[in-house]
Amino acid sequence: MNVFTLPDYLTAETKHPIQLFNYESTTSNFNNKIDLTKNAFSFLQEGFKTISTSREPISIENDAFLIMKSGHCLMTENLSETRNFYRSVLLFFSDEALFQFIEKHQITNKHVPATTAAKACDYDDFIRSFVKSLEDIYELPLNVQQQLLQVKLEEILLYLVATKGADFLSFLVAAKDDQTSHFINVVESNTLNKLTLKELAFLANMSVSSFKREFEKHFQESPIKWFQQQRLEHAAFLLKNQAKRPSDIFETIGYENLSNFVHAFKTKFGVTPKQYQLQD
Repeated sequence: MNVFTLPDYLTAETKHPIQLFNYESTTSNFNNKIDLTKNAFSFLQEGFKTISTSREPISIENDAFLIMKSGHCLMTENLSETRNFYRSVLLFFSDEALFQFIEKHQITNKHVPATTAAKACDYDDFIRSFVKSLEDIYELPLNVQQQLLQVKLEEILLYLVATKGADFLSFLVAAKDDQTSHFINVVESNTLNKLTLKELAFLANMSVSSFKREFEKHFQESPIKWFQQQRLEHAAFLLKNQAKRPSDIFETIGYENLSNFVHAFKTKFGVTPKQYQLQD
C-alpha cells in the first residue's frame, strides 16, 4: 500500500502555510496510508469518510467535518450512495500559522498529552456559509487566495474557540506522546479493528519489524496471537451479555467463516460458542 503525503500529494504549492483544495473522486479508497504534513480541516460535502489514528476510528457523513492534527493516519473515503461521488473541501494550515493565531489572540496553551489526533464536528449555518466562502475563494488566483486564506483561517478558529471553548483546539498544540505511550495507544485503540500489521506499524510510526519487537516486549506474545485472544474475549462477551448468535459476529471478530471461528473459540474456551452461551 502506498503512502500519500498530504498536502504534497494534492498540490505542489507547499511553501504556503495555509492551503486550500477542493478534492473530488469517483473512486472509493480504503485505509489509505496518509502522512499529513500540515494540520487540516476536512469539510465533507459528499460521501463518507473514516479516519484512524492512534485512537478509535472516527466516521462522518456530509453533515459533519473533521479537524485533523498533522501526522500519520489511515483514511477511508466512500462515495455517496445517490451520486457515486466523493467531495471534500480541504483547508491545510501549518503549526506556525496556528501558533501565530494563538499568540495574536492570547489563547492559553495547555501543555497536555496528545490524547487524540482528530475531532469531528457537526455543521451549523455559520460553518456551511464558511465552506461556501472557501469554495468561492478557490476560484481566485493563487496570490489572492493566500491573502484571503489568512483571514479565513483566523475566522474559523475564532468561531470554534467562541462556540466550543479555548480548550477545544488544545489537541492541535498538545505535546506528542512519547513513543511508548503512542505505541500502546495504537494497539489498545485498535484491538477490534481489522487492521494489518503494516497499517498498525504505520500508525505507530514504526517499521513492521520494529512494531513486532516492541509488541512482544510489552505484551509477551506475538501480535497475531494477542489480537486473536482479545477478539475471542470480546466474542465471549457478546455471546453471554448481548445474546448474539455466532453467525452474527464471526466476521466482526475477524474470521472469514463460521467454522474457523467456532474452532478457535473452542480451542480457547473448551466449549463451542453455543455451549458457552448456555453455561451459568
